[in-house]
Amino acid sequence: MPVDLSPLKSHHDLLFEIPLKVRQGHRFQPTGFPDLGAAEFNDGKSLLVESAQSMANRLEAVCWDESANDLVEPLRGLSYVKVMHGEKYLTSSVTDSHRLNSPYILESKDKSFFDALQQELGVLSKGPIDRKVLAKKLLKYDAGSLIHGVFLAKEQLAGGRLRVARALTAFIEADGVKVAASGGSKQDHVDPTGKAFGQGGAEKGFGHVPFPRDEYTAEKITLYASLDLAQVRGYGLHDDATTMLILLALFKLRSFVDSPMRLRTACSFVRDDGDIASANVTGFKLPPLDDDLRGSLKELIKKLAGAEAFAGANGVTTVTFTTQAS
Repeated sequence: MPVDLSPLKSHHDLLFEIPLKVRQGHRFQPTGFPDLGAAEFNDGKSLLVESAQSMANRLEAVCWDESANDLVEPLRGLSYVKVMHGEKYLTSSVTDSHRLNSPYILESKDKSFFDALQQELGVLSKGPIDRKVLAKKLLKYDAGSLIHGVFLAKEQLAGGRLRVARALTAFIEADGVKVAASGGSKQDHVDPTGKAFGQGGAEKGFGHVPFPRDEYTAEKITLYASLDLAQVRGYGLHDDATTMLILLALFKLRSFVDSPMRLRTACSFVRDDGDIASANVTGFKLPPLDDDLRGSLKELIKKLAGAEAFAGANGVTTVTFTTQAS
């Protein structure tokens, strides 16, 4: 039975607040930022565990089969750009942080794809951006850009004005946090002083090297997720494409929360078993990864591919990355 999206019709967005807990023990390692460290707020009572930009990459990652260098089986046929370096897979618009704006896609010496993209987007070079035209082209080459956003910052592409905000946003916060301070020492059993092999030995890693370590505990850890339904509908795509994008977003979120959620060496979460109810749409629950969700997605992807909504062979546009030095 197809996933019933009818409860969403009267809503501008779909929100989830999913409780998490540390997989083992009590401590976890949050994301850190240069010159800032852990992002504490609310007078140090709350903490950003995983940022929206990091979560976007993680929600793409659950859709990628690293062993095959391709999308996971239920999503095969969906549009994306694959980058090859000679005969070797290099990256893709799914796995690269900038997606379709990846320099490996747009900065290659081989300009065949860039030229094709420039020609197709040429109609947007003057005047206000027609979002329907932009959405149709993004769907053709990289459907994920309509979920996670993209900024085509090249002057040759409509003056660098082509951007789409994230439609699916997720982040993890912790409340009631406390620092769990600890530390350790790198041991040197040959020369603990670090001086036997000349001046500056410690700076080069010789000798015992102690280090501090801050982890955290929390009373509550929550994964927040929002899907901007109004934005997805506002793309002006065919109903099948709109439904496919909504299901794709739900597939990404469900795949992530059902995964081990091991974000870092010392940061692994699980969620409680049971239904995941929407925080704002009464009666709507995040669909499980069963035949209904997978089957609905596969059917719509196949239907859109048959209608030539996607470019490339089986939805894949292949770009060869070469540099001037190559």
